[in-house]
Amino acid sequence: MVKFHISVLLWSMLVLPAFGEVNLQQPPVFKAGFAERDITPDIGMEQPGNYGKSYHRSFHDQCKVRAVVFDDGKKRVALVGLDLLFVTRSIVQETRAEIQKRCGISADAIMIGASHSHSSGPIGMGEPGDYDKASPLVKDLVNKESIVSDPGFIQYLKKQIVEAVVFADAGRVDAKLAVGTGHEDKVSFNRRQRMKNGLTYSHAGVGNPDIIDYAGPVDPDVGTIGVWDLKNNLLGVVVNFANHNTTNPGGISANWVGAMEATLRRATGNAALPVVFMQGACGDITQVDNLAKYANPSSEEWWEMVGGRIGAEVYKTLLLIRRGAGQDIPLDTRQKVWTIKRRVPSPAKVKRALELVKQGPEKAGSVEWTFAKETLMLDAMLKVRSAAEVEVQAVQVGPAVFVSNPAEYFVQYALDIKKASKFPFTFVVELANGCVGYVPTEEAMGPNGGGYETRLTSYSNLEVSAGRQFANTGIQLANEMSPGIVPAPPPPPPFKGPWTYGNLPPELD
Repeated sequence: MVKFHISVLLWSMLVLPAFGEVNLQQPPVFKAGFAERDITPDIGMEQPGNYGKSYHRSFHDQCKVRAVVFDDGKKRVALVGLDLLFVTRSIVQETRAEIQKRCGISADAIMIGASHSHSSGPIGMGEPGDYDKASPLVKDLVNKESIVSDPGFIQYLKKQIVEAVVFADAGRVDAKLAVGTGHEDKVSFNRRQRMKNGLTYSHAGVGNPDIIDYAGPVDPDVGTIGVWDLKNNLLGVVVNFANHNTTNPGGISANWVGAMEATLRRATGNAALPVVFMQGACGDITQVDNLAKYANPSSEEWWEMVGGRIGAEVYKTLLLIRRGAGQDIPLDTRQKVWTIKRRVPSPAKVKRALELVKQGPEKAGSVEWTFAKETLMLDAMLKVRSAAEVEVQAVQVGPAVFVSNPAEYFVQYALDIKKASKFPFTFVVELANGCVGYVPTEEAMGPNGGGYETRLTSYSNLEVSAGRQFANTGIQLANEMSPGIVPAPPPPPPFKGPWTYGNLPPELD
């Protein structure tokens, strides 16, 4: 009887795998694949990043789609970073559907975020149909006086997003992963200042004697994920950092993200290293220090300084963090989609805006005319879409969770999310899966608030509670998932005694 049991056991160990049975002792294999595709606009296309017309006249560096697909053997997730001012909800929905059709990654497991490069491709602030019923005057304001999407570029953008994810998915290989957080606090500043008059200004200006202090914090965390193959070759990096992508080195550019990528490629010796960037909550954070003691550097210097320091911090972090593989890197996703009402301009404000627009920018003043234009555009859009569809998504990659929002999001909310998340690494991603403009804190919208980000425009108009809704939802979704382990070095050996060369009193003679 004993011999029989031993024979059966040996047979099952040796023969069953040949019949396709699962070896219960083999852990699931973690895989990852990276890819990038070009989305550089042409010279002469519109340059986004303002409320009026501007055109690209030169080239500085390439704009890209950067994608990574992770696979834990049970689920696949994709993170997609775009060198783009923002991405609209319709583009996200169309590309997600096509990706799911092409390679089977579930649409709700794909996060698409924009870097907010002000020197990227032409994309307008509205969705299709927003102004179909508008008056001829408003249609002219939209098409002739505001940034509009280039139809050919948008079709090219959608194609390249899909191709990047499909190619990354097809290129998955067995991999190791490590997560860490670096620290960089010399290149980002809160651009809002508390003033002696009790209000808050955006970019009050260096040397302004009425500035009391910064009106909010920054987030110095440099979120870093490194991915290696099983031979310890670095396959790619994912980076999360909160700073407006507005160094604008001159011409078409990925902005400082391009300098960050170049720094990492030089540091690693890999001239083709994929670097997927997911923008942090930087609605009130830029490279401009309004309390600076010195003049600002040139745009080219700023581009290299910001991107270089962040890239260097990522590289330093990669050298310290431990790598895990297999069952140690679970993947999971959560998603919530709902609608949030828009703030509505008063009839008196709309009437006054119409008067100013008819006066023209020369007589009304260019700033007042621009925001009067925005008031009329918002009034027309409200007749079609009085509420905005919004999405908050949480994507888990092992011990890290990426928590998205579709806004230029104030950094205080990101700090709140990180504090309340049970994950050891929480990376907040703004301008992801859609765009609803600036979403300030409740304080910024209060009696001591104010500033550029609180203006009511066709771009920024959600109700005051929107930011808190995003934060609470993100915290809830993240905390529904269970973090993977953080690999750690082995413990030291048991103490046996001090180093014999060093356990002596000082020798004086």
